[in-house]
Amino acid sequence: MENNIQDIAVEEKKTIRKPKWLRVKLPTGENYRKVRQLVDEHKLHTICESGSCPNMGECWGEGTATFMILGNICTRSCGFCAVKTGRPDEVDEFEPGRVAHSVKVMGVKHAVITSVDRDDLADGGSTIWVQTVKAIRHQSPVTTLETLIPDFAGKWENLQRIIDVAPEIVSHNLETVRRLTKQVRIQAKYDRSLEVLFRLKKGGMRTKSGVMLGLGETHDEVVETMEDLRSVDCDILTLGQYLQPTPKHLPVAEFITPEQFDWYKKKGVEMGFRYVESGPLVRSSYHAEKHIFEL
Repeated sequence: MENNIQDIAVEEKKTIRKPKWLRVKLPTGENYRKVRQLVDEHKLHTICESGSCPNMGECWGEGTATFMILGNICTRSCGFCAVKTGRPDEVDEFEPGRVAHSVKVMGVKHAVITSVDRDDLADGGSTIWVQTVKAIRHQSPVTTLETLIPDFAGKWENLQRIIDVAPEIVSHNLETVRRLTKQVRIQAKYDRSLEVLFRLKKGGMRTKSGVMLGLGETHDEVVETMEDLRSVDCDILTLGQYLQPTPKHLPVAEFITPEQFDWYKKKGVEMGFRYVESGPLVRSSYHAEKHIFEL
């Protein structure tokens, strides 16, 4: 019988020293304080905080943030994610308006919105997704949008709602290679995620996906995953280093060097991705504005 994630974390005896290229600056500066104030004042959730993103200081310092809607408690228990798992609160019908107001106040040119998984809801939260997109467009009509969406448990009528409001970029992360999916994304399915991306592309969306490295995947498996994403005509790829958020999460198996990340970027461009962001500190929404303005 396979060990569960908690057992793996407890049994992990060796600690791999974090390399120097993973050092990040502490959050500082006037723009950082402004974003901090907005997030607190409007009771917003950001994946920057909930996901323990290493780039929070840099991105907030530039006046940008990735907003997380539908609360901050997820119905899934992925082995890599720092977002809380449990029974979510009731849906906040005023959340779309608050997010839209903050995007307007911040003067965001390209907004990134993500969410927790809401498998407890019949619509998977897709109605709030639509309302949020519409609210942002109403208050900030020149702002472009990237929506980093869940798989909606394969209920395609919920995915269709996202396609119908047509964000400029729709992202859905594969997160890891096929072999590790059951361990890393316990309630998710590798092929279902590929189908999400396939259906999005078929619906006319510009698509994007992200993969974490350092969980124990092999070089060939990374290349195979990249090929799988190109097989569904995925436009944009992000590759970053997995970092263990707490001792209860999956341990880091390997720290991938910047040179290896550079190789994957070159390979991705050769494969036909329209844009590849690849580096140790890269996360799905890192430099997201480039993923639309430079295409």
